[in-house]
Amino acid sequence: MAKTKRRYICQACGSVSHRWQGQCPDCAEWNTLVEDTPASVFSQKHDLSSGGRRIEFVPLDVPGKALKRQTTGLNELDRALGGGLVPGSAILMGGDPGIGKSTLLLQASAAIARSGREVVYVSGEEASGQVRMRAERLGYKDAPIRLASATSVRDILTTLHAMEPPALLVIDSIQTMHSDTIEGAPGTVSQVRGCAFELIRYAKQSGAALILVGHVTKDGTIAGPRVLEHMVDVVMSFEGERSHQYRILRALKNRFGAVDEIGVFAMAGQGLEEVPNPSMLFLSGREEPMAGSAIFPAIEGTRPVLIEIQALIVRLQSGATPRRAVVGWDTGRLAMLLAVLESRCGLNFSTAEVYLNVSGGYRLSDPAADLAVAAALVSALADKPLAARSVWLGEVSLAGEVRPVAHAGLRMKEAAKLGFDQGFGPPECGQGVSGIHCEELSILPKLVDRIVASE
Repeated sequence: MAKTKRRYICQACGSVSHRWQGQCPDCAEWNTLVEDTPASVFSQKHDLSSGGRRIEFVPLDVPGKALKRQTTGLNELDRALGGGLVPGSAILMGGDPGIGKSTLLLQASAAIARSGREVVYVSGEEASGQVRMRAERLGYKDAPIRLASATSVRDILTTLHAMEPPALLVIDSIQTMHSDTIEGAPGTVSQVRGCAFELIRYAKQSGAALILVGHVTKDGTIAGPRVLEHMVDVVMSFEGERSHQYRILRALKNRFGAVDEIGVFAMAGQGLEEVPNPSMLFLSGREEPMAGSAIFPAIEGTRPVLIEIQALIVRLQSGATPRRAVVGWDTGRLAMLLAVLESRCGLNFSTAEVYLNVSGGYRLSDPAADLAVAAALVSALADKPLAARSVWLGEVSLAGEVRPVAHAGLRMKEAAKLGFDQGFGPPECGQGVSGIHCEELSILPKLVDRIVASE
């Protein structure tokens, strides 16, 4: 009999190694390799070309029952999902501890249950009494949710098969689930993968929408094997800063809708409240313009959001090394933009400390924010406010050119709707948009000349 080969699986990233190591070679985490002995059936050679059942092939144009989306009762959640829950879909939701994942799902479950649909909420982290206390605080004590506290997947599936399939099944969280057919403690790679597979198979067969809550690692990625994200239909991230009241629900993967669509919520005393106009969250609302402040019309999926970018320049009197502090934007991109301003526009930032902040704790990754950041930096350096009720957008190249960006018309329409009457950006950035006058800035020196020459 052949000797069973040992393998070691990283509990952080799921990579496989044939020998134990103190540090994972893929994710560089320490002491995360755990021995996982594969079943003997996989180490033996079998002929799989016979003995199974034949599957039936169907053409793409075969008539069938169309899947109808189900609303969750929360418009922002429906927007992030692409229009609502798809029957039989599997959704993975991750987020930092205490960010509000359980609160959001409890509110959605209560809204669905009150509409007459069956909802099963299984908590592996809290007792049923603790969940009921939260529901009472949120005002959902009377919602007819089937609540249970369990961690055994066998017990959960046995109970579900003995009843009518629910419209929604919530598992909070997948890292606490345990299967007695798999060796290992709850939360290990093999347990997370096996439990998720069984729950997803039930959802596909029964037509119940499944939501799995996932823990995240210290770098913000969902803990457990990466294959878990491939198994589900939708991967969602619930983001936000604890010091700020707003929360953003972002779709990172969606087989049934647009990717990068967002829903915006605000944390209040009675739970999460929907924010239909998120632009007002990230604008200061001051009457007079301030030096170093620029408004950027960002785009998230199909939703434009106006963001305030703030810059501060502090001249150093001694020969100390100047600092570059960035909150909400890429540090490397700021360094590149400062180099372009120095090389192409003749500005001097080498003896000054630069501080850049995206208001409201928002995190920007859109390259179209280059021009707004440059405008805020030049405004702070010259100590001159930018034009009142103006927005700035455009990608800046290393040659100092301002390049076109995607969805410029949609961005400008949102700005005009909120009372902004001036836009600055690449050629044709506001073509066909009424209510806002757009001025062309094809190269970065034009931006500097306009701000420095302004009164």
